Amino acid sequence: MSVPVHGGVAPGFGPVADAFAANFARRGEVGAACAVYHHGVKVVDVWGGYRDHARRAAWTEHTMVPVFSTTKGICALGVAHAVSRGRFGYDDPVAAHWPRFAEHGKQHITVRQLLAHQAGLCAIDTRLDTRIIADPGALASVLAAQRPAWRPGDRHGYHCWNLGWYQSELIRRTDPAGRTLGRYLAEELAGPRGARFFLGLPDDVPAEDVAELKPFAKALMPLRMPPALVLSLLNPRSLTFRTMGNPSFLLDHRSLNRPDIRRLEIGSGNGIGTARAIARLYADSLHPPGLGLTEPVRAALRAPGHEPAGGNRDLVLKTDIRFSLGMMKPGGVVGFGTDGRAYGFWGAGGSCGFADPATGTAYAYVMNRMGGDMFGDRRETAIRSACERCTR
Repeated sequence: MSVPVHGGVAPGFGPVADAFAANFARRGEVGAACAVYHHGVKVVDVWGGYRDHARRAAWTEHTMVPVFSTTKGICALGVAHAVSRGRFGYDDPVAAHWPRFAEHGKQHITVRQLLAHQAGLCAIDTRLDTRIIADPGALASVLAAQRPAWRPGDRHGYHCWNLGWYQSELIRRTDPAGRTLGRYLAEELAGPRGARFFLGLPDDVPAEDVAELKPFAKALMPLRMPPALVLSLLNPRSLTFRTMGNPSFLLDHRSLNRPDIRRLEIGSGNGIGTARAIARLYADSLHPPGLGLTEPVRAALRAPGHEPAGGNRDLVLKTDIRFSLGMMKPGGVVGFGTDGRAYGFWGAGGSCGFADPATGTAYAYVMNRMGGDMFGDRRETAIRSACERCTR
């Protein structure tokens, strides 16, 4: 069956479109989009396939899709914007702006440590539900009361769902308008650029604008994830399960097809947007005036992260990975970009977005059929490899 692919590429970027189209023919793609900016100019903008499982509704130029942890990178850009505005600094103690955060020995945790997943706050002991998540005050009380799982700075462990909530409260307490992270992104970053990316989907967005997710088969987990991670996910007492299993409704990726979940602000995982929007935001982070980031903040995003004292093996993901300022950095199991200056984030199922300062490239790929690889989905890797060849 022929699958419609639309959009276009600039001269010299044809291999990217070819790789994108090949995913439908060879790798089971259902619906997807890819966008690339090079030195601030959009050079790839392609989309195709279907936005529903039944393959009846075409994926259009404006189709958005939930992107799981690819959201984290966009939220990190929001934090970078707030730092550039002088709201707080990366080396400030979080408690300097949020006094209750100091409970249970957290008074010395810095914003930098929190964003690098080194704060020991990956798991939340209070059972979360949609009512708490929708109430910033109630959620802040839960977050402040959490005890660290290790001495902050010693190790790191993926703050799967809750990093965005800590970021949101920090912004809410330092922003003169008291905005949540979702509002801040909408009004300071995405909205002014006409970028269709939302953290907390507005009620006036038509349902047909958002693609339906198709989760990966659970049988793929043992094949494409570290064995230690799989074993930890099967143990309800493990740090991994406690981190990823609260709120419990997010254990089922289909929950992001629900309108009530899409309305929530889950800054670590339920952003909804287009590849074009994600790539545009990363592109604008590379060059002034762009997102309004100061040169020191742009330099900080490019710089290597501060490694935890105990090494880079993640206590939650059970693998070697690098984090800095809310972003993934190249190294360990995640390889992207030309050198260590690159920054971005990968989402469950295969989506991703990143900036490569060495080549002036910003890249994003989104899809609705989730793959089972933790990082480096074969569909995305094929497109990215073609893009790297075109930008050398």
